[in-house]
Amino acid sequence: MKILLAEDDPKSAEYIRNGLIEQGFAVDWVTDGREALTHCLYNEVDLAIVDRMMPGMDGLSVVKALRVSKSDLPVIFLTALSDVDDRVEGLMAGGDDYMTKPFHFSELMARITALSRRPKQASQHTSLKVHDLELDLLSRTAIRQGQVIDLLNKEFALLQLLMEAPGRVISRTMILEKVWDFTFDPGTTVVETHISKLRQKVDKPFDVALIQTVRNMGYTIRAPR
Repeated sequence: MKILLAEDDPKSAEYIRNGLIEQGFAVDWVTDGREALTHCLYNEVDLAIVDRMMPGMDGLSVVKALRVSKSDLPVIFLTALSDVDDRVEGLMAGGDDYMTKPFHFSELMARITALSRRPKQASQHTSLKVHDLELDLLSRTAIRQGQVIDLLNKEFALLQLLMEAPGRVISRTMILEKVWDFTFDPGTTVVETHISKLRQKVDKPFDVALIQTVRNMGYTIRAPR
């Protein structure tokens, strides 16, 4: 899971960033509101943690601009502005949650987990394509170079998860949550085993490998450059 942290106080940012990284998240940190907005609009982000008071553009304006652009990116305000009116203003601007400083990191983690479990809007796509690999979501069929690839249910779900965001790194934790509905690490190699089986079916018979391992981060599928 990739998180954007928009926080202009270095000490707070270091504390939050280090804590999130220890929990297995990939974290990008920006200190300017305009930079935060640009990053969210043009990069792969799963969740944003935004301070209200930042140079360039305040956090409230950042979230309003995201919502105007039709972005449904989950946003947690994390700020020193703690009055009821401030909370209401933040939520009305499009924030999904609102936390005030000082805070307990365990509570922040609980709120991140709760937001990550919210169902996203159903995709309107009935098929996915990466390079010469096509996935028909209605017939649940995978085809590459005219050849039908026989996939088991979990293999299909894993391949669909990767193909829904080509080029984006999907962490092992995210795969366990989305494909197996695990909210904990079962301590097995189930993800690695299924990735290996997918490669045997999707990549090995063909000239170009599409499924890639990103060391210490997860897996991605991408077309050759």
